[in-house]
Amino acid sequence: MLAACDFSAMEQVFARATAVSDDPSKYSKVFSTGRRSYVRQFNELYYARLNELKPHVLTHAARRWGGKNIAHTLKVLNVEADETTYIVGTVFIDSSKKPSTLDQVEKEHWISDPEISDGYRSGSESVFLEDESGRIRLVGDVVDRSLLVSGIVAAMLGKETPDGSFEVADMCFAGMPPQTARPGVAEDKYVAFVSGLSATVECPVTLEMQLLAEYLCGTLGAASQPPLAAQIAQVVVAGNVLSLPPPPLGHTEDARANDRSAVAALVAAVDSYLADIAAAAPLALMPGAQDPADASLPQQAIHPSMFAQCRQYSGFRSLSNPAFLEVDGHVLLGSSGQNIDDIARYVRSPSAGPADSPCELAAKSLQWRHIAPSAPDTLWCYPFSDRDPFILAQSPHVYFVGGQDLPGSGEALGSDGQHTAVVTVPNFARSHCIVLLNLRNMECTTARFSATDI
Repeated sequence: MLAACDFSAMEQVFARATAVSDDPSKYSKVFSTGRRSYVRQFNELYYARLNELKPHVLTHAARRWGGKNIAHTLKVLNVEADETTYIVGTVFIDSSKKPSTLDQVEKEHWISDPEISDGYRSGSESVFLEDESGRIRLVGDVVDRSLLVSGIVAAMLGKETPDGSFEVADMCFAGMPPQTARPGVAEDKYVAFVSGLSATVECPVTLEMQLLAEYLCGTLGAASQPPLAAQIAQVVVAGNVLSLPPPPLGHTEDARANDRSAVAALVAAVDSYLADIAAAAPLALMPGAQDPADASLPQQAIHPSMFAQCRQYSGFRSLSNPAFLEVDGHVLLGSSGQNIDDIARYVRSPSAGPADSPCELAAKSLQWRHIAPSAPDTLWCYPFSDRDPFILAQSPHVYFVGGQDLPGSGEALGSDGQHTAVVTVPNFARSHCIVLLNLRNMECTTARFSATDI
């Protein structure tokens, strides 16, 4: 628990830990949509995904099953009956509980938020593997026990059944991509992850938010010991810094209905709040589902004109969602949580076994080499035609996910020695909690800010 302290006896001034950041342009094009055009079809994105990931899947399949004298069937529709083989394609789950992204876009009131379902799987859905030749239905206990998400590129080992389905005995994925060596850090140095401040028009800066700002700025803590805040070298706000009221629908001549002065005042208050933090430590800001940014992934950086005070500080950066950044040579990959939330909706009912935690889901997405496989099926995304930006070309040293219910930490391990620390960041407005990652040993701790403790 953190509470306000008396700083009148503090005599020593503690220096802020510093870290070397990457050039802002280094990763700027990874999740950039460029000049946008929405006339393309999403099938081009699926083809680009399959073509890029298929060689990696085949490599892992050869490692896993190569010694068993099992042949690879090139097309899913060329599988022969009673012959054990493996096929590679894109997983598709046909479920009546899934919303139709295309139907939502085609609705007359297309400016409404995407529909959100509690879950897409109930036990009555069908699972398919498809490639450019067609699709084949996947069946068997392995399919029933496994977490499968629409859009994953995978290899399935098994044989065709009399009814034309494919009974799966084993499966494998693309695996984690290569990873650079993690640089050593001699002393404690922290990255502070914050998510879901959810500032509102009614209360732009809550007491808990103010305590957080004082903590990050080093003015909240024990007077007799060096504050942990002095060891924070980077602050990351992973989405949902604002909670905006819905805009008026349609045209109205009532000036009061179109008055957005309260929203402008909210943005100015949040800009001032974040500027206080940016003055004390480098600050990276990512948009979330509630922020004034694209509804579809990858969300582009919030326009810098909204942060006139923040951008006066060289350490302030407005990033996309998802985003890469580097801190002292450590590659960090972050998401504001929409991709993991949607993956979680593919988890079967508790009767099928214990549900994976958000940390475990994030780690699995690294094993799939794709952090948003359900886009564009059930997760809105931009219709890329020549590439899929959610495919990972390198394994990050840290993968953090914002907007979760609880803080958490775990790890993802690759077959070639890759080791990624996985961190889930709770919604601050509900939990009043942040996560601190120590770059020296990759261990996590939390800090909670409660007004009731003052």
